[in-house]
Amino acid sequence: MLSKSLQILRSKKYQIYRQPYQLNIVGYRSRFVRSNHFDDEIHVFYTNDQGKWVYHIFKATTDPGQYWLDHPIHPQGTAFLKKGQYQNAFGIGLHRGVYPALVQKKDVNVIRNYKRKGLFKWFESGIEDRGRFGINIHRARKQGTTKVIDNFSAGCLVFANAEDYNLFMNLTIEHQKRYGNSFTVTLVDFRDERRRRLQKIAWGSMIAGGGLLVINRLN
Repeated sequence: MLSKSLQILRSKKYQIYRQPYQLNIVGYRSRFVRSNHFDDEIHVFYTNDQGKWVYHIFKATTDPGQYWLDHPIHPQGTAFLKKGQYQNAFGIGLHRGVYPALVQKKDVNVIRNYKRKGLFKWFESGIEDRGRFGINIHRARKQGTTKVIDNFSAGCLVFANAEDYNLFMNLTIEHQKRYGNSFTVTLVDFRDERRRRLQKIAWGSMIAGGGLLVINRLN
């Protein structure tokens, strides 16, 4: 998975951190489009002091739960973090003033005004908004594994398992000691990557079959 993640980040010209314990934090939005399920992943990878890569995959959500789809705080709808890389946009703080988390400290892009039927297929056609909306990275319940998102996410990236989250926060503390309280978070849409791969395969098949005609017009 490391090579795949590095390939995706390089293809998008995103920053890749290679210094020891400088975290690469990548949310992978699932190809599934149902609401209220922890069907996404947060990948955290870094090199250790021996220069070897260490890679973690955590079950999470990058989408809001159904509760906030039905009861949006914002008049234009609950926020979905837009895919992209947000450099140094997060830092260790308190989620809702209660417990340590990665909290938003710079502007990010979100999408609002999507269909609220529990399917996320078309949400990117909504209204784009930019600002500081409290899009944090935190956990669901304090202990164990949470199965249903409900009101645990109003647009935040949320860990399903409390022990996974505690490990993650320990890694952020090590990063903070060495590099300060700034973290880059990247969000990749698996559906986007799948469409891109299928498009490349289709173009390759056309070229191999002689079905591609390139016309240069010289005036």
